[in-house]
Amino acid sequence: MGPEPTVTTLHTPATVPAAPSWRRTVAAYIALTKPRIIELLLVTTVPTMFLAQRGVPPLWLVAATLIGGILSAGSANTYNMVYDRDIDAHMGRTSGRPLVTGAVSPRAALIFATVLAIASTLWFALVVNVLSAALSLAAIILYAVGYTMILKRRTAQNIVWGGIAGCMPVLIGWAAVTGTIAWAPVVLFLVIFLWTPPHYWPLSMRFKQDYAHAGVPMLPVLQSNVTVGRAIVRYAWAMVAATLVLIPVAPMGWLYAVAAVLSGGLFLVEAHRLLRAARADASMAQLNPMRLFHYSITYVTVVFLAVAVDPLLYLPIG
Repeated sequence: MGPEPTVTTLHTPATVPAAPSWRRTVAAYIALTKPRIIELLLVTTVPTMFLAQRGVPPLWLVAATLIGGILSAGSANTYNMVYDRDIDAHMGRTSGRPLVTGAVSPRAALIFATVLAIASTLWFALVVNVLSAALSLAAIILYAVGYTMILKRRTAQNIVWGGIAGCMPVLIGWAAVTGTIAWAPVVLFLVIFLWTPPHYWPLSMRFKQDYAHAGVPMLPVLQSNVTVGRAIVRYAWAMVAATLVLIPVAPMGWLYAVAAVLSGGLFLVEAHRLLRAARADASMAQLNPMRLFHYSITYVTVVFLAVAVDPLLYLPIG
């Protein structure tokens, strides 16, 4: 036999991977920060500032707090993606994230997260105040270390206690305006703390197989739909009660009271609907946990919009 023929491969423009454009690169880094989660966090920050001011806060302060909050949340979310890239690769919902696809390297993402953490802390300390900077840094540590590294892979209570990080924006918003912490933001902190499980567990029910495949012990993976439904109902009732506690503590007026009662009542109706469907051993399509998940976002938006608007009704005219 003669020598094997030499095969020459001609690389055409169609076969050479195109270098990522600057737009794709920017989009990948933005995706690392989880913009949709940031939007939800900011929904709670600004209304709390209105309540702390009992009116309209200085617009420069609102803008400064939002910038710091975006940097802080972006840092925490990026750290989360760096650590969870192995889990994300096994879940259909997260398989397109930048660290899974290779759009951003783990080292680059880690540097990016650290730069955001430093920038947010310095920004809050220099432009807003030191208390808001300390709370922002605490939020990053709670989410990146407390939830992501310690709780998420070890306990079904990961969302419950890991959700504390998502409660911090109300404290940050209040501290930005007043430089202190009072009972009103503590109540709002409790509202978000109690809201997080009935917000996230329906999503976990929908993607139960994904979490099971990735080895993440979410409550719906370990317990029956009925058990999860009961837990959702318990937290929903406690959450609605907490929103009503704010009325004498803040104090709040009729607009907030009406919004809290009506939106809270609908939340309870949806939570009990989910539990009834679980008890009836309904299929996932009939169970439809995403219905409660999507409404929970509307709910928290309505409640905090009322938190912002209610104090404006009592401003002196003229």
